[in-house]
Amino acid sequence: MRCLIVDDSERFVRSARRLLEREGATVVATAATGAEALAAAAATPVDVSLVDVQLGGESGVDVADELARRGIGGTILLISTLAAEDVAELVAGSAAVGFVGKSDLSVEALQRASR
Repeated sequence: MRCLIVDDSERFVRSARRLLEREGATVVATAATGAEALAAAAATPVDVSLVDVQLGGESGVDVADELARRGIGGTILLISTLAAEDVAELVAGSAAVGFVGKSDLSVEALQRASR
């Protein structure tokens, strides 16, 4: 599983990379902004893009929608520290196929949410 992590928290990105790579995934790129995410996804093939709902001053949902519109980024999942029920409407109204809470992040959780 080749992953793109889009999150403005360097600390989370480092932790998520370590966790996912320990479980056999490859983090091929990371991005802190929508522009960086679009460039990274266009430059390297990814299977899964993890996009933070609250991406600094940007909407992660808008970034997810643009990745999907351009046909890049593979399977797009939204992530957040917020509970799933708190973002359910955002996820349902977006191009993302699912949601994974940051505290539940694992390769298995990504696979479940991608189905």
